[in-house]
Order: sequence, then structure tokens, then C-alpha cells
Amino acid sequence: MTSGAHRLTTAVSCNPLNIPYRYQDVRPMGAERTVHREAADPTVVRYRGRFYLFASMSAGFWHSADLRTWEYRATRKLPALDYAPHAREINGVLYVTASRLTDSPIFRSEDPLADDFTLVNPGFPFWDPHFFQDDDGAVYFYWGCSNKEPITGVRLDPVSMDKVGEPVVLVAGAPDRHGWEQIGESHVKAEPLTERARIIAQYLGDAPFVEGAWMTRHNDTYYLQYAAPGTEWNTYANGYYAGSSPLGPFEYSPNSPFSSKPGGFVTAAGHGSTFQDEHGNWWHTSTMRVSVHHEFERRIGLFPAGFDSDGVLFCNQNFGDYPTLVPDRRVDPWTETFAGWMLLSFCTTATTSSSAEGHEPELAVNEDIRTWWTAGTSQPGEWLQTDLGEERTVTAIQLNLADNHMASHAPERTDGEDMTGAWRAIYPDHHPTEVLIELSSDGQEWHTVSDNRGSGEDAPHAFVVLESARRARFVKVTAGRMPFDGPFSISGLRVFGTGDGAAPSAATPRARRVDDLTARIEWNPRETAQGYNVRYGIAPDKLYHSWLLYGQNDLDLRSLNAGHDYWVAVDSFNENGITTGPVTKID
Repeated sequence: MTSGAHRLTTAVSCNPLNIPYRYQDVRPMGAERTVHREAADPTVVRYRGRFYLFASMSAGFWHSADLRTWEYRATRKLPALDYAPHAREINGVLYVTASRLTDSPIFRSEDPLADDFTLVNPGFPFWDPHFFQDDDGAVYFYWGCSNKEPITGVRLDPVSMDKVGEPVVLVAGAPDRHGWEQIGESHVKAEPLTERARIIAQYLGDAPFVEGAWMTRHNDTYYLQYAAPGTEWNTYANGYYAGSSPLGPFEYSPNSPFSSKPGGFVTAAGHGSTFQDEHGNWWHTSTMRVSVHHEFERRIGLFPAGFDSDGVLFCNQNFGDYPTLVPDRRVDPWTETFAGWMLLSFCTTATTSSSAEGHEPELAVNEDIRTWWTAGTSQPGEWLQTDLGEERTVTAIQLNLADNHMASHAPERTDGEDMTGAWRAIYPDHHPTEVLIELSSDGQEWHTVSDNRGSGEDAPHAFVVLESARRARFVKVTAGRMPFDGPFSISGLRVFGTGDGAAPSAATPRARRVDDLTARIEWNPRETAQGYNVRYGIAPDKLYHSWLLYGQNDLDLRSLNAGHDYWVAVDSFNENGITTGPVTKID
């Protein structure tokens, strides 16, 4: 049994990453205009002592010294509306490109913060690009984003960036053998609810999108990573093939998907990048799903990763949207990265100054980023308060803001382009998210935790770590200015810390294989459990996949690989801690 004990440190992060995601003006074919934040398809590269983050629809990039605090830097030298921008260091210089159906230009930079991007090569048509330089100096290029065409690779001239030789077909989808590649929410195809959705579904069919290539060399093995089945589903994930050379041949890893987060507050973990920090720790960054206003409404996640003694690539996504330590040394990604702070605010009683119809206060504490509370007016001073039920030890608060009917508040842009089934433009400015956060033991006397009103700060997923743990029962957030002077809208007021009781008793799963790709897992509910973390894998000591659940005691697991045995464990948890369950073979 593990306890909810904590150690206070400011070197903590919490998904989704709190960066000033850019607002888009989107006018899809056959649908109403929407204005919402977006960033996806992240590339993180460590270049000259700093981390650089490039993501779709950003009109710039972010940089950081510590993987926690990110500063945005706009640029007009890189195409603003090209999807899946990619950056990689080659011969000591940063090379950058992105996706378009016509020739996709390739740029270089020696000092990105000086905005010195210059054109190297006009490129050729590709989508979801990726550079890789091997230890011998040879440069390779990978691309592909389709449910019809495979991921392809080719060698490049390291100076001109021209193709050398013929492209090689590398990876295609196989959803009949790889359960996690099956389309649909929780891998279940649903009937379209709108005419536009029906037309799109009919056009796309049942094949998964295979996309987002990323190559990592570890020792003498080349790990070709890819995403499937589609960015709009909770099951968006990354798998990999391994080989002995950059262009293969490659063999599929049955430990796929290595990055997958289908449950919890924010879901999905596909199309991203794998990199090391200055201490040698491995990290994986990926695309996380919102997909309410538009299927491309997304966020960025960051997870500890690594390779085990057998060379298996993994990503630790247990409690992947709970506080995670960002270490200042080399650590074990399984045992030394979880902050140990549990969720105190799940389904607690919430009250507000006012509420818009259909966006009641309980939607701010239900652990679902796709629903939210909205104030009844757009005036500063609107507030939401939650009652934790009794005094708890509070260590951190994450405040996740939502975009509620922003198209009625944001002015229309005129500088966009027609692309990927919609007209799109990016708003160039930051937009303030000013909030007062307070704690109280009695609901009468309040202690200020954070107050950025008047600062103009843009923190859509603000994560505030208290300087020292504080006892409190009530948490209150009060609005200052909001983006486009819209209403205060909260998809998640998440309070972390520890309770004073015991963790729940252990859950023992009953698991059976339904077919090659599916297992049925059930367990008896634990009396004080808040939820369960289902861990599974192809060996009893390699339970590298997880699925976080609230309010249910069963799971139809449709993400298995055909021809392989699986083992499963169900860990029960509440605000007091986590209890590890026994490992069971799936019959």
C-alpha cells in the first residue's frame, strides 16, 4: 500500500501543460464558426541548453529552461498555419519545417530567440514531418498522415536537405491485429450525430490515421514511433516499430502503444516527441484531446518515459494528469516522478455567483475537461467555490479554463486561409486569464493563494503549488479579466493534497479475453475508493499501459495486440492514497 504522503517542491508540473495556447478563428465547412484555443503535434527539442516546443496553430514557439515554465515567442518567418511543425538539431543547427499539401519549406536557425530562421530548401509535399540525424552524421526524413497511405522515410543530404535515393515505405495501420489502432471513442465506432459528421465518417471509413512519425536511437536500436487511430478520440496513442537501421526493416513492438492515456481528466496521448533532459531523463510529449468545439481542439501533455533493461520503450502515464515531479537529477521514471498528491476535489459540492443554463457548477469538479461551468454574466467578480467536505491538507491547485461560445465575443479575423476542411486564422495577441484563488477553513476567513488580477497573464491551465501545505476546507476562485471579455468558464477546479484517512482496500480483477483484441475486466467496488487505475501489459512485470477510471467497476479493454498474453492489475485510490492491486493473467 502506498500512502498519500507528499513532499512540497515547486519543481512540479501537471497536465495539460499551462502555456498560453493560441486562439483560432475557425469556420468549418458545413458548421458554425468557432473560436477556441489549440496546440497539438508537439516537438520538444533541447538545443543549446534550452528546451524548444513547436506545436500546431501557434504562430511561433515556446522555450523553457526547466520544462515547467514556458515563454512564448512569436515569429513571422515560419508559416503560421502549417500543421505539425517539427524541429530537430542537425550538425549544431536547428532545422524546422511543417506540413502542407504543396511544397513544405525547410528552414534553419542558429539562434531561434533572435528569430533568425532562413529558408534552406523549398521542400516537397508532405504531412507530419520528422528529421533524424544518426550518430554517423547521416540525415533521414520521415513523413505521413493518412488512413490510406503509409509512413515513408528517405535519406537527406545534410547540407541541401534534398532527397538522396528513393523513399521507403515503413509503417501502415493494422487494426485487425493491433486493437489500439481501432477507431472510435474507447475503440467503439459511434453513429454520427450531425450531417457534417456523417459525411466525414463516410469519407474516412474505418481505417485508422497513421501519422506523427518520430525516430529515437537507443543503443543500437532504432525506434520508429507513430500515432493512431485519430486525434479526436480518447484512445489517440503512440506505438512503435524497432529495427537495426534508420530505414528498416522494422518489427512491430507488442508493447505498443507505449504512450496512451484514455481515461482521467484529460485524455489521449498521441503524436508527440521523445527526448532527454540535461540529466539524462527521458520524456515524452504528446497531443491531448478536448475536441468539443472542433475535432482539432487540443492541448499538450508531458510524461516521464524511458527504456527498460530489455530495450522496451515505455511512458509512465499512471495518474498522468496528477502532479508530476520535474527532477534535478537522474531518476527512476516509475518510482521517483509522482508527486504523491491526491485529488481532493472530485465531485465535491460547488456553489457559484451565477451559472449559465447547461453549465452548472458541478461540471467544474467532475474530472472531465470536455464539460464546464460558466458564469451567468461576463462581468469580473463572478466566482466559484467548492467545499472539500472537511479540512484537508492542500498542496496545489490546478485551474483549467474553458472556452464558452467565444465566437460571440471575439472579433472575426480577416487574415486566415482555407485549409484542412475549414477557413482558419490565429489571433496574434495573448488574452488575460486573471483569477484570485483563495483557501478557507470556515468559509469566512480567506487566505490568498494566488492573485494575478491586473497582470494580463494568460494561464489557461494555471497550476499553483503552495509554498507550504495548508489546511483548508473551502477553495474559491474569483474572475478578473477573461479572454475577449467573455464569461468565466471552468472545466476543472482541481485541488491536490492529502486527506486524513486511509487508502481504500485492494481490488482484485476478474479478467477474460473476449477476442484477439478485447478483454473484459471486472472487480468488486472498494467501499472508500474514489476511482481505479487499471494497469496492463504483455508480461506481469511490464504493466506499462494504464486506464484511469472514476465511477465504474469494469472495463472493456479493446486495445490489445493479437497473439499475445496479457496481465492486469487494478489499483484503487482515494484522496488518502493508492493501494496497489494484485497482478492477474487475463484468461
